Amino acid sequence: MFLELEKEVEQVLKRALEKASYEYKELEAGLDLEESEHADIASRVAFSLARAYKQPPEIVATDIVNHLEIPAEYTLISNAVAAGPYINFYVNDLFLRKTLRRIKEGIEPAKKKDKIIIEHTSANPDGPLHIGHLRNAIIGDVLVRVLKRAGYDVETHFYLNDMGRQIGVVVWGAERIALAEDKKADHAVADVYIAANRMIEENNAFLKDVEALMRKYEAGDEAVVKRYEAVVKKCLSGIQASLRRLNILHDLFVWESEFVRRGAVKEVIEELKQKGKIKFDSSGSALLLQLEGIEKELVIQRTDGTSLYTARDLAYHRWKSNRCDRVIDVFGKDHELVSQQLAKALQILGVKVPEFVIFEFVSLPTGSLSTRAGRYISADELMEKIEERAYKEVKKRREDLDEDKKREIARKVGIGALRYDMVKVSPDKHIVFDFKDALDIEKKGAPFIQYSHARACSILRAAEEQGFSTVDYEAALLKEDSEKELIIKLSKFWYIVERASSELKPHLVAKYARELAERFNLFYKDCPVLNADEELRKARLVLVECAKIVLSDTLDVLGIEAPEEM
Repeated sequence: MFLELEKEVEQVLKRALEKASYEYKELEAGLDLEESEHADIASRVAFSLARAYKQPPEIVATDIVNHLEIPAEYTLISNAVAAGPYINFYVNDLFLRKTLRRIKEGIEPAKKKDKIIIEHTSANPDGPLHIGHLRNAIIGDVLVRVLKRAGYDVETHFYLNDMGRQIGVVVWGAERIALAEDKKADHAVADVYIAANRMIEENNAFLKDVEALMRKYEAGDEAVVKRYEAVVKKCLSGIQASLRRLNILHDLFVWESEFVRRGAVKEVIEELKQKGKIKFDSSGSALLLQLEGIEKELVIQRTDGTSLYTARDLAYHRWKSNRCDRVIDVFGKDHELVSQQLAKALQILGVKVPEFVIFEFVSLPTGSLSTRAGRYISADELMEKIEERAYKEVKKRREDLDEDKKREIARKVGIGALRYDMVKVSPDKHIVFDFKDALDIEKKGAPFIQYSHARACSILRAAEEQGFSTVDYEAALLKEDSEKELIIKLSKFWYIVERASSELKPHLVAKYARELAERFNLFYKDCPVLNADEELRKARLVLVECAKIVLSDTLDVLGIEAPEEM
Protein backbone atom coordinates (compact mmCIF):
# COMPACT_ATOMS: atom_id res chain seq x y z
CA MET A 1 0.00 0.00 0.00
CA PHE A 2 2.87 2.39 0.66
CA LEU A 3 3.78 2.21 -3.03
CA GLU A 4 0.25 3.30 -3.91
CA LEU A 5 0.47 6.11 -1.38
CA GLU A 6 3.74 7.23 -2.94
CA LYS A 7 2.14 7.35 -6.39
CA GLU A 8 -0.81 9.38 -5.11
CA VAL A 9 1.50 11.82 -3.34
CA GLU A 10 3.45 12.22 -6.60
CA GLN A 11 0.28 13.09 -8.51
CA VAL A 12 -0.94 15.57 -5.90
CA LEU A 13 2.48 17.23 -5.72
CA LYS A 14 2.85 17.51 -9.48
CA ARG A 15 -0.53 19.24 -9.79
CA ALA A 16 0.38 21.68 -6.99
CA LEU A 17 3.75 22.45 -8.59
CA GLU A 18 2.10 23.10 -11.95
CA LYS A 19 -0.52 25.36 -10.35
CA ALA A 20 2.23 27.28 -8.52
CA SER A 21 4.22 27.55 -11.81
CA TYR A 22 7.29 25.65 -10.58
CA GLU A 23 9.36 23.79 -13.18
CA TYR A 24 10.18 20.43 -11.60
CA LYS A 25 10.67 17.97 -14.45
CA GLU A 26 14.40 18.63 -14.82
CA LEU A 27 15.18 18.40 -11.11
CA GLU A 28 17.91 15.85 -10.49
CA ALA A 29 16.27 14.62 -7.28
CA GLY A 30 12.78 14.62 -8.76
CA LEU A 31 10.05 15.07 -6.15
CA ASP A 32 12.48 13.73 -3.53
CA LEU A 33 9.99 11.64 -1.55
CA GLU A 34 11.26 9.88 1.54
CA GLU A 35 10.22 8.08 4.70
CA SER A 36 10.06 10.40 7.69
CA GLU A 37 9.86 10.20 11.47
CA HIS A 38 7.58 13.25 11.44
CA ALA A 39 5.13 12.22 8.71
CA ASP A 40 3.85 9.17 6.89
CA ILE A 41 5.74 10.33 3.79
CA ALA A 42 7.61 13.59 3.14
CA SER A 43 8.94 15.55 0.17
CA ARG A 44 12.20 17.53 0.05
CA VAL A 45 11.41 19.06 -3.34
CA ALA A 46 11.42 22.56 -1.82
CA PHE A 47 15.19 22.30 -1.30
CA SER A 48 15.85 21.82 -5.01
CA LEU A 49 13.34 24.47 -6.09
CA ALA A 50 14.72 26.96 -3.55
CA ARG A 51 18.09 26.87 -5.30
CA ALA A 52 16.52 27.26 -8.72
CA TYR A 53 14.15 30.09 -7.71
CA LYS A 54 16.46 31.75 -5.15
CA GLN A 55 13.88 31.56 -2.37
CA PRO A 56 14.18 30.12 1.17
CA PRO A 57 13.03 26.44 1.05
CA GLU A 58 10.45 26.96 3.81
CA ILE A 59 8.78 29.72 1.71
CA VAL A 60 8.71 27.41 -1.31
CA ALA A 61 7.26 24.55 0.76
CA THR A 62 4.49 26.80 2.11
CA ASP A 63 3.70 28.06 -1.38
CA ILE A 64 3.40 24.51 -2.71
CA VAL A 65 1.09 23.45 0.13
CA ASN A 66 -1.10 26.52 -0.50
CA HIS A 67 -1.61 25.29 -4.08
CA LEU A 68 -2.10 21.70 -3.04
CA GLU A 69 -5.49 20.02 -3.36
CA ILE A 70 -6.44 16.46 -2.51
CA PRO A 71 -9.16 15.48 -5.01
CA ALA A 72 -11.80 12.96 -4.04
CA GLU A 73 -10.22 10.24 -6.20
CA TYR A 74 -7.04 10.30 -4.11
CA THR A 75 -8.35 8.37 -1.18
CA LEU A 76 -5.21 7.48 0.80
CA ILE A 77 -4.07 10.98 1.86
CA SER A 78 -5.79 12.76 4.74
CA ASN A 79 -3.83 16.02 4.63
CA ALA A 80 -0.47 17.69 3.95
CA VAL A 81 1.37 20.45 5.80
CA ALA A 82 4.53 22.48 5.36
CA ALA A 83 7.00 21.80 8.18
CA GLY A 84 9.83 24.20 7.53
CA PRO A 85 11.39 23.14 4.21
CA TYR A 86 9.57 19.77 4.19
CA ILE A 87 6.12 18.91 2.89
CA ASN A 88 4.62 16.27 5.16
CA PHE A 89 1.80 13.98 4.05
CA TYR A 90 -0.41 11.88 6.31
CA VAL A 91 -2.56 8.84 5.57
CA ASN A 92 -6.28 8.49 6.23
CA ASP A 93 -8.31 5.65 7.74
CA LEU A 94 -8.97 4.07 4.33
CA PHE A 95 -5.21 3.60 3.88
CA LEU A 96 -5.09 1.70 7.18
CA ARG A 97 -8.10 -0.48 6.29
CA LYS A 98 -6.82 -1.28 2.80
CA THR A 99 -3.39 -2.17 4.14
CA LEU A 100 -4.80 -4.83 6.45
CA ARG A 101 -7.10 -6.18 3.74
CA ARG A 102 -4.29 -6.40 1.18
CA ILE A 103 -2.03 -8.27 3.59
CA LYS A 104 -4.76 -10.77 4.51
CA GLU A 105 -5.56 -11.33 0.81
CA GLY A 106 -1.88 -11.73 -0.11
CA ILE A 107 -1.98 -9.30 -3.05
CA GLU A 108 1.42 -8.89 -4.75
CA PRO A 109 2.68 -6.42 -7.40
CA ALA A 110 2.68 -7.38 -11.08
CA LYS A 111 5.54 -9.50 -12.44
CA LYS A 112 8.35 -7.78 -14.32
CA LYS A 113 9.61 -9.01 -17.68
CA ASP A 114 13.38 -8.71 -17.22
CA LYS A 115 15.55 -11.77 -16.70
CA ILE A 116 18.54 -11.28 -14.40
CA ILE A 117 21.56 -13.53 -13.96
CA ILE A 118 23.27 -13.01 -10.62
CA GLU A 119 26.59 -14.64 -9.81
CA HIS A 120 27.64 -15.02 -6.21
CA THR A 121 29.84 -17.11 -3.90
CA SER A 122 31.97 -18.67 -6.70
CA ALA A 123 34.52 -19.96 -4.19
CA ASN A 124 37.55 -21.84 -5.50
CA PRO A 125 36.96 -25.62 -5.21
CA ASP A 126 40.14 -26.12 -3.16
CA GLY A 127 38.47 -26.50 0.23
CA PRO A 128 35.40 -25.65 2.29
CA LEU A 129 33.65 -22.30 2.40
CA HIS A 130 35.10 -20.12 5.14
CA ILE A 131 33.92 -16.97 6.87
CA GLY A 132 35.41 -14.90 4.05
CA HIS A 133 32.95 -16.50 1.60
CA LEU A 134 29.88 -16.23 3.80
CA ARG A 135 29.17 -12.56 3.26
CA ASN A 136 29.38 -13.01 -0.51
CA ALA A 137 27.04 -16.00 -0.41
CA ILE A 138 24.49 -14.43 1.92
CA ILE A 139 24.45 -10.98 0.26
CA GLY A 140 24.05 -12.73 -3.09
CA ASP A 141 21.28 -15.00 -1.86
CA VAL A 142 19.32 -12.15 -0.25
CA LEU A 143 19.64 -10.16 -3.49
CA VAL A 144 18.25 -13.14 -5.40
CA ARG A 145 15.31 -13.35 -3.01
CA VAL A 146 14.71 -9.58 -3.17
CA LEU A 147 14.77 -9.54 -6.97
CA LYS A 148 12.42 -12.53 -7.20
CA ARG A 149 10.01 -10.87 -4.76
CA ALA A 150 10.17 -7.73 -6.88
CA GLY A 151 8.92 -9.84 -9.80
CA TYR A 152 12.10 -10.49 -11.80
CA ASP A 153 13.01 -13.80 -13.43
CA VAL A 154 16.30 -14.61 -11.69
CA GLU A 155 18.89 -17.25 -12.55
CA THR A 156 21.66 -17.85 -10.00
CA HIS A 157 25.19 -18.84 -11.03
CA PHE A 158 28.17 -20.26 -9.15
CA TYR A 159 31.21 -19.75 -11.42
CA LEU A 160 33.75 -22.53 -10.87
CA ASN A 161 37.39 -21.55 -11.25
CA ASP A 162 38.55 -25.04 -12.15
CA MET A 163 41.62 -23.86 -14.11
CA GLY A 164 43.45 -21.78 -11.52
CA ARG A 165 46.77 -22.70 -9.93
CA GLN A 166 45.08 -23.64 -6.64
CA ILE A 167 43.15 -26.44 -8.36
CA GLY A 168 46.27 -27.56 -10.19
CA VAL A 169 48.00 -27.88 -6.80
CA VAL A 170 45.10 -29.95 -5.42
CA VAL A 171 45.01 -32.30 -8.44
CA TRP A 172 48.79 -32.70 -8.32
CA GLY A 173 48.62 -33.31 -4.56
CA ALA A 174 45.77 -35.83 -4.84
CA GLU A 175 48.11 -38.15 -6.78
CA ARG A 176 50.52 -38.16 -3.87
CA ILE A 177 48.27 -37.74 -0.82
CA ALA A 178 45.16 -39.84 -0.23
CA LEU A 179 41.90 -37.93 0.26
CA ALA A 180 40.49 -38.74 3.70
CA GLU A 181 37.31 -40.81 3.40
CA ASP A 182 36.15 -40.08 6.94
CA LYS A 183 35.94 -36.30 6.41
CA LYS A 184 33.43 -34.06 4.68
CA ALA A 185 34.56 -33.96 1.04
CA ASP A 186 35.57 -30.28 0.86
CA HIS A 187 37.56 -30.54 4.11
CA ALA A 188 39.39 -33.58 2.76
CA VAL A 189 40.31 -31.62 -0.37
CA ALA A 190 41.57 -28.71 1.77
CA ASP A 191 43.86 -31.08 3.69
CA VAL A 192 45.42 -32.19 0.40
CA TYR A 193 45.75 -28.57 -0.78
CA ILE A 194 47.51 -27.49 2.42
CA ALA A 195 49.85 -30.51 2.42
CA ALA A 196 50.64 -30.11 -1.31
CA ASN A 197 51.49 -26.43 -0.79
CA ARG A 198 53.95 -27.37 1.95
CA MET A 199 55.59 -29.89 -0.36
CA ILE A 200 55.92 -27.25 -3.10
CA GLU A 201 57.34 -24.70 -0.65
CA GLU A 202 60.00 -27.23 0.32
CA ASN A 203 60.79 -28.08 -3.30
CA ASN A 204 60.01 -25.39 -5.91
CA ALA A 205 60.73 -27.84 -8.72
CA PHE A 206 57.29 -29.33 -8.11
CA LEU A 207 55.77 -26.12 -9.47
CA LYS A 208 56.83 -27.17 -12.98
CA ASP A 209 54.82 -30.38 -12.56
CA VAL A 210 51.76 -28.36 -11.52
CA GLU A 211 52.14 -25.99 -14.48
CA ALA A 212 52.51 -28.92 -16.87
CA LEU A 213 49.32 -30.38 -15.43
CA MET A 214 47.50 -27.06 -15.96
CA ARG A 215 48.60 -26.92 -19.62
CA LYS A 216 47.37 -30.47 -20.22
CA TYR A 217 44.02 -29.64 -18.63
CA GLU A 218 43.57 -26.55 -20.81
CA ALA A 219 44.51 -28.62 -23.87
CA GLY A 220 41.81 -31.15 -22.94
CA ASP A 221 44.02 -34.15 -22.15
CA GLU A 222 41.41 -36.84 -21.43
CA ALA A 223 43.15 -38.49 -18.46
CA VAL A 224 43.96 -35.15 -16.83
CA VAL A 225 40.42 -33.87 -17.36
CA LYS A 226 39.06 -36.90 -15.49
CA ARG A 227 41.43 -36.28 -12.58
CA TYR A 228 40.42 -32.62 -12.40
CA GLU A 229 36.72 -33.38 -12.59
CA ALA A 230 36.94 -35.96 -9.80
CA VAL A 231 38.63 -33.53 -7.42
CA VAL A 232 36.47 -30.50 -8.29
CA LYS A 233 33.20 -32.44 -8.06
CA LYS A 234 34.24 -33.93 -4.74
CA CYS A 235 35.01 -30.52 -3.29
CA LEU A 236 31.88 -28.99 -4.80
CA SER A 237 29.67 -31.64 -3.17
CA GLY A 238 30.89 -30.46 0.23
CA ILE A 239 30.45 -26.79 -0.65
CA GLN A 240 26.88 -27.42 -1.82
CA ALA A 241 26.08 -29.21 1.44
CA SER A 242 27.27 -26.15 3.39
CA LEU A 243 25.23 -23.83 1.18
CA ARG A 244 22.09 -25.93 1.67
CA ARG A 245 22.60 -25.69 5.42
CA LEU A 246 22.70 -21.91 4.98
CA ASN A 247 19.46 -22.11 2.95
CA ILE A 248 21.26 -21.14 -0.28
CA LEU A 249 20.73 -22.79 -3.69
CA HIS A 250 22.24 -22.08 -7.12
CA ASP A 251 20.57 -22.78 -10.45
CA LEU A 252 23.79 -23.37 -12.41
CA PHE A 253 27.37 -24.30 -11.61
CA VAL A 254 29.33 -22.99 -14.58
CA TRP A 255 32.84 -24.40 -15.17
CA GLU A 256 35.31 -21.89 -16.54
CA SER A 257 37.03 -24.63 -18.58
CA GLU A 258 33.89 -24.89 -20.74
CA PHE A 259 34.76 -21.60 -22.40
CA VAL A 260 38.30 -22.70 -23.20
CA ARG A 261 37.25 -26.06 -24.65
CA ARG A 262 34.62 -24.66 -26.98
CA GLY A 263 36.89 -21.90 -28.29
CA ALA A 264 35.06 -18.96 -26.67
CA VAL A 265 38.21 -17.74 -24.87
CA LYS A 266 40.26 -17.87 -28.06
CA GLU A 267 37.56 -15.83 -29.83
CA VAL A 268 37.64 -13.19 -27.08
CA ILE A 269 41.44 -12.90 -27.25
CA GLU A 270 41.43 -12.58 -31.05
CA GLU A 271 38.67 -9.95 -30.92
CA LEU A 272 40.56 -7.93 -28.29
CA LYS A 273 43.66 -8.05 -30.49
CA GLN A 274 41.64 -6.43 -33.27
CA LYS A 275 39.60 -3.92 -31.25
CA GLY A 276 41.72 -3.14 -28.18
CA LYS A 277 45.09 -1.56 -27.44
CA ILE A 278 47.30 -4.62 -27.10
CA LYS A 279 50.93 -4.76 -26.07
CA PHE A 280 53.39 -7.41 -24.94
CA ASP A 281 55.17 -7.53 -21.60
CA SER A 282 58.93 -7.01 -21.24
CA SER A 283 59.58 -10.63 -22.26
CA GLY A 284 57.66 -10.03 -25.47
CA SER A 285 55.27 -12.95 -25.00
CA ALA A 286 52.57 -12.23 -22.39
CA LEU A 287 49.60 -10.35 -23.86
CA LEU A 288 48.43 -7.17 -22.09
CA LEU A 289 45.29 -5.13 -22.77
CA GLN A 290 45.54 -1.39 -22.10
CA LEU A 291 42.31 0.10 -20.74
CA GLU A 292 41.31 3.75 -20.83
CA GLY A 293 41.33 5.35 -17.40
CA ILE A 294 42.92 2.32 -15.69
CA GLU A 295 46.64 2.41 -15.09
CA LYS A 296 47.14 -1.34 -14.69
CA GLU A 297 46.93 -3.37 -17.89
CA LEU A 298 44.79 -6.51 -18.07
CA VAL A 299 46.86 -9.64 -18.71
CA ILE A 300 44.84 -11.87 -21.00
CA GLN A 301 47.40 -14.50 -22.04
CA ARG A 302 50.46 -16.03 -20.34
CA THR A 303 53.93 -16.26 -21.84
CA ASP A 304 53.34 -19.97 -22.57
CA GLY A 305 50.21 -19.14 -24.59
CA THR A 306 47.70 -20.39 -22.01
CA SER A 307 44.78 -18.16 -21.02
CA LEU A 308 44.32 -16.34 -17.73
CA TYR A 309 41.16 -16.23 -15.66
CA THR A 310 40.57 -12.68 -16.93
CA ALA A 311 40.12 -13.82 -20.54
CA ARG A 312 37.99 -16.76 -19.42
CA ASP A 313 35.89 -14.38 -17.31
CA LEU A 314 35.25 -12.20 -20.37
CA ALA A 315 34.08 -15.22 -22.36
CA TYR A 316 31.79 -16.26 -19.49
CA HIS A 317 30.28 -12.77 -19.28
CA ARG A 318 29.65 -12.63 -23.03
CA TRP A 319 27.89 -16.00 -22.81
CA LYS A 320 25.67 -15.10 -19.90
CA SER A 321 24.85 -11.61 -21.23
CA ASN A 322 23.19 -13.33 -24.20
CA ARG A 323 20.94 -15.26 -21.79
CA CYS A 324 19.44 -12.33 -19.89
CA ASP A 325 18.57 -8.63 -19.75
CA ARG A 326 20.80 -7.78 -16.78
CA VAL A 327 23.93 -9.30 -15.23
CA ILE A 328 24.82 -8.77 -11.57
CA ASP A 329 28.11 -9.85 -9.98
CA VAL A 330 28.73 -9.97 -6.22
CA PHE A 331 32.46 -9.36 -5.67
CA GLY A 332 34.68 -8.82 -2.65
CA LYS A 333 36.60 -5.57 -2.18
CA ASP A 334 39.75 -7.30 -3.47
CA HIS A 335 38.02 -7.65 -6.87
CA GLU A 336 37.25 -3.95 -7.24
CA LEU A 337 40.06 -3.36 -9.78
CA VAL A 338 39.12 -6.57 -11.58
CA SER A 339 35.51 -5.37 -11.88
CA GLN A 340 36.68 -2.07 -13.41
CA GLN A 341 38.95 -3.89 -15.87
CA LEU A 342 36.20 -6.35 -16.71
CA ALA A 343 33.73 -3.54 -17.42
CA LYS A 344 36.16 -1.70 -19.75
CA ALA A 345 37.13 -4.86 -21.63
CA LEU A 346 33.47 -5.86 -22.08
CA GLN A 347 32.74 -2.41 -23.52
CA ILE A 348 35.48 -3.01 -26.11
CA LEU A 349 33.80 -6.32 -26.99
CA GLY A 350 30.39 -4.66 -27.22
CA VAL A 351 29.01 -6.78 -24.37
CA LYS A 352 26.62 -5.39 -21.73
CA VAL A 353 28.49 -4.39 -18.60
CA PRO A 354 27.47 -6.14 -15.36
CA GLU A 355 26.16 -4.33 -12.32
CA PHE A 356 28.60 -4.91 -9.47
CA VAL A 357 27.81 -5.29 -5.79
CA ILE A 358 31.15 -4.85 -4.03
CA PHE A 359 31.30 -5.87 -0.39
CA GLU A 360 33.83 -5.28 2.36
CA PHE A 361 35.15 -8.25 4.25
CA VAL A 362 33.92 -9.88 7.41
CA SER A 363 36.29 -10.96 10.14
CA LEU A 364 36.24 -12.58 13.54
CA PRO A 365 37.39 -10.66 16.63
CA THR A 366 40.77 -12.45 16.48
CA GLY A 367 43.17 -13.74 13.85
CA SER A 368 43.89 -13.43 10.14
CA LEU A 369 42.73 -16.16 7.79
CA SER A 370 44.50 -18.16 5.08
CA THR A 371 43.35 -21.40 3.46
CA ARG A 372 46.78 -21.99 1.95
CA ALA A 373 48.49 -21.81 5.34
CA GLY A 374 45.74 -23.81 7.01
CA ARG A 375 44.51 -20.83 9.08
CA TYR A 376 40.81 -20.54 8.36
CA ILE A 377 37.47 -20.84 10.10
CA SER A 378 35.26 -22.98 7.89
CA ALA A 379 31.62 -22.11 7.39
CA ASP A 380 30.78 -25.55 8.80
CA GLU A 381 32.70 -24.86 12.00
CA LEU A 382 31.05 -21.46 12.31
CA MET A 383 27.59 -22.98 11.86
CA GLU A 384 28.32 -25.71 14.42
CA LYS A 385 29.48 -23.16 16.98
CA ILE A 386 26.59 -20.75 16.57
CA GLU A 387 23.99 -23.54 16.61
CA GLU A 388 25.53 -24.95 19.79
CA ARG A 389 25.44 -21.53 21.44
CA ALA A 390 21.85 -21.07 20.32
CA TYR A 391 21.00 -24.49 21.79
CA LYS A 392 22.35 -23.45 25.19
CA GLU A 393 20.10 -20.36 25.12
CA VAL A 394 17.05 -22.39 24.08
CA LYS A 395 17.74 -25.02 26.75
CA LYS A 396 18.03 -22.32 29.40
CA ARG A 397 14.75 -20.65 28.40
CA ARG A 398 12.61 -23.63 27.34
CA GLU A 399 13.12 -26.61 29.64
CA ASP A 400 9.56 -27.68 28.76
CA LEU A 401 10.51 -28.67 25.19
CA ASP A 402 11.77 -32.08 24.12
CA GLU A 403 15.31 -32.46 22.81
CA ASP A 404 14.39 -32.56 19.10
CA LYS A 405 12.36 -29.35 19.40
CA LYS A 406 15.19 -27.59 21.22
CA ARG A 407 17.63 -28.59 18.49
CA GLU A 408 15.22 -27.51 15.75
CA ILE A 409 14.74 -24.05 17.27
CA ALA A 410 18.50 -23.73 17.90
CA ARG A 411 19.20 -24.49 14.23
CA LYS A 412 16.70 -21.88 13.02
CA VAL A 413 17.95 -19.27 15.47
CA GLY A 414 21.66 -19.98 14.90
CA ILE A 415 21.57 -19.96 11.10
CA GLY A 416 19.22 -16.97 11.18
CA ALA A 417 21.62 -15.03 13.41
CA LEU A 418 24.53 -15.84 11.11
CA ARG A 419 22.66 -14.79 7.96
CA TYR A 420 21.27 -11.60 9.49
CA ASP A 421 24.61 -10.37 10.80
CA MET A 422 26.21 -10.84 7.39
CA VAL A 423 23.62 -8.65 5.67
CA LYS A 424 22.46 -6.18 8.33
CA VAL A 425 24.74 -3.33 7.24
CA SER A 426 25.54 -1.88 3.84
CA PRO A 427 27.82 -4.17 1.77
CA ASP A 428 30.46 -1.43 1.56
CA LYS A 429 31.03 -1.52 5.34
CA HIS A 430 33.44 -3.95 7.03
CA ILE A 431 31.90 -6.11 9.76
CA VAL A 432 33.27 -8.13 12.66
CA PHE A 433 31.15 -11.19 13.37
CA ASP A 434 30.62 -11.84 17.09
CA PHE A 435 28.71 -14.95 18.23
CA LYS A 436 27.45 -13.38 21.46
CA ASP A 437 26.12 -10.24 19.80
CA ALA A 438 24.50 -12.17 16.96
CA LEU A 439 22.47 -14.33 19.38
CA ASP A 440 21.60 -11.58 21.86
CA ILE A 441 17.87 -10.79 21.60
CA GLU A 442 18.52 -7.38 23.16
CA LYS A 443 20.83 -6.52 20.22
CA LYS A 444 17.78 -6.74 17.93
CA GLY A 445 19.25 -9.09 15.36
CA ALA A 446 17.60 -12.16 13.82
CA PRO A 447 16.58 -13.79 17.15
CA PHE A 448 14.76 -10.58 18.11
CA ILE A 449 12.83 -10.61 14.82
CA GLN A 450 12.16 -14.36 15.02
CA TYR A 451 10.93 -13.96 18.60
CA SER A 452 8.48 -11.27 17.47
CA HIS A 453 7.10 -13.70 14.88
CA ALA A 454 6.87 -16.46 17.48
CA ARG A 455 5.06 -14.08 19.86
CA ALA A 456 2.49 -13.25 17.15
CA CYS A 457 1.98 -16.98 16.55
CA SER A 458 1.53 -17.54 20.29
CA ILE A 459 -1.17 -14.84 20.52
CA LEU A 460 -3.04 -16.31 17.55
CA ARG A 461 -2.82 -19.85 18.99
CA ALA A 462 -4.23 -18.66 22.30
CA ALA A 463 -7.05 -16.84 20.50
CA GLU A 464 -7.90 -19.98 18.54
CA GLU A 465 -7.86 -22.12 21.69
CA GLN A 466 -10.27 -19.69 23.36
CA GLY A 467 -12.53 -19.66 20.31
CA PHE A 468 -12.08 -15.97 19.56
CA SER A 469 -13.30 -14.85 16.13
CA THR A 470 -12.13 -12.12 13.77
CA VAL A 471 -15.22 -12.20 11.56
CA ASP A 472 -16.63 -8.75 10.79
CA TYR A 473 -13.70 -6.96 12.42
CA GLU A 474 -13.69 -3.16 12.26
CA ALA A 475 -10.27 -1.65 11.47
CA ALA A 476 -11.56 1.82 12.38
CA LEU A 477 -11.31 0.79 16.05
CA LEU A 478 -7.51 0.76 15.75
CA LYS A 479 -6.91 4.34 16.88
CA GLU A 480 -3.90 4.06 19.20
CA ASP A 481 -0.64 5.55 17.90
CA SER A 482 1.21 2.23 18.25
CA GLU A 483 -1.54 0.51 16.22
CA LYS A 484 -1.41 3.04 13.38
CA GLU A 485 2.40 3.11 13.36
CA LEU A 486 2.49 -0.69 13.10
CA ILE A 487 0.02 -0.68 10.18
CA ILE A 488 2.03 1.99 8.35
CA LYS A 489 5.21 -0.03 8.90
CA LEU A 490 3.44 -3.15 7.57
CA SER A 491 2.38 -1.20 4.47
CA LYS A 492 6.04 -0.58 3.57
CA PHE A 493 7.04 -4.21 2.87
CA TRP A 494 6.69 -3.97 -0.92
CA TYR A 495 8.12 -0.45 -0.92
CA ILE A 496 11.26 -1.77 0.80
CA VAL A 497 11.44 -4.74 -1.59
CA GLU A 498 11.27 -2.35 -4.56
CA ARG A 499 13.93 -0.05 -3.08
CA ALA A 500 16.26 -2.92 -2.22
CA SER A 501 15.85 -4.42 -5.71
CA SER A 502 16.38 -1.13 -7.58
CA GLU A 503 19.34 -0.02 -5.43
CA LEU A 504 20.76 -3.56 -4.96
CA LYS A 505 20.97 -2.95 -1.20
CA PRO A 506 19.89 -6.05 0.74
CA HIS A 507 20.63 -4.41 4.09
CA LEU A 508 17.50 -2.27 3.61
CA VAL A 509 15.40 -5.41 4.15
CA ALA A 510 17.36 -6.31 7.29
CA LYS A 511 16.84 -2.80 8.67
CA TYR A 512 13.12 -2.95 7.87
CA ALA A 513 12.80 -6.34 9.59
CA ARG A 514 14.28 -4.96 12.80
CA GLU A 515 12.09 -1.85 12.71
CA LEU A 516 8.97 -3.92 12.04
CA ALA A 517 9.73 -6.17 15.02
CA GLU A 518 10.25 -3.07 17.17
CA ARG A 519 6.88 -1.66 16.09
CA PHE A 520 5.13 -4.94 16.78
CA ASN A 521 6.62 -5.19 20.26
CA LEU A 522 5.60 -1.59 21.07
CA PHE A 523 2.06 -2.37 19.93
CA TYR A 524 1.99 -5.55 22.05
CA LYS A 525 3.26 -3.61 25.07
CA ASP A 526 0.74 -0.76 24.69
CA CYS A 527 -2.36 -2.60 23.51
CA PRO A 528 -3.88 -5.67 25.20
CA VAL A 529 -5.11 -8.13 22.59
CA LEU A 530 -6.69 -11.18 24.19
CA ASN A 531 -8.09 -9.18 27.14
CA ALA A 532 -9.59 -6.36 25.06
CA ASP A 533 -13.34 -5.92 24.57
CA GLU A 534 -14.73 -8.25 21.88
CA GLU A 535 -14.93 -5.82 18.93
CA LEU A 536 -11.54 -4.26 19.66
CA ARG A 537 -10.09 -7.73 20.22
CA LYS A 538 -11.20 -8.77 16.73
CA ALA A 539 -9.45 -5.82 15.13
CA ARG A 540 -6.29 -6.30 17.16
CA LEU A 541 -6.16 -10.01 16.35
CA VAL A 542 -6.33 -9.15 12.64
CA LEU A 543 -3.47 -6.71 13.18
CA VAL A 544 -1.46 -9.46 14.92
CA GLU A 545 -2.24 -11.81 12.02
CA CYS A 546 -1.04 -9.23 9.49
CA ALA A 547 2.11 -8.61 11.53
CA LYS A 548 2.80 -12.36 11.55
CA ILE A 549 2.36 -12.56 7.76
CA VAL A 550 4.70 -9.64 7.02
CA LEU A 551 7.30 -10.71 9.60
CA SER A 552 7.31 -14.16 7.99
CA ASP A 553 7.59 -12.70 4.47
CA THR A 554 10.40 -10.37 5.52
CA LEU A 555 12.34 -13.17 7.18
CA ASP A 556 11.84 -15.27 4.05
CA VAL A 557 13.37 -12.52 1.89
CA LEU A 558 16.34 -12.61 4.27
CA GLY A 559 16.51 -16.40 3.91
CA ILE A 560 15.77 -16.84 7.63
CA GLU A 561 13.24 -19.32 8.97
CA ALA A 562 10.32 -17.98 11.00
CA PRO A 563 9.80 -20.23 14.05
CA GLU A 564 6.32 -20.45 15.52
CA GLU A 565 7.72 -20.82 19.02
CA MET A 566 10.99 -20.00 20.74
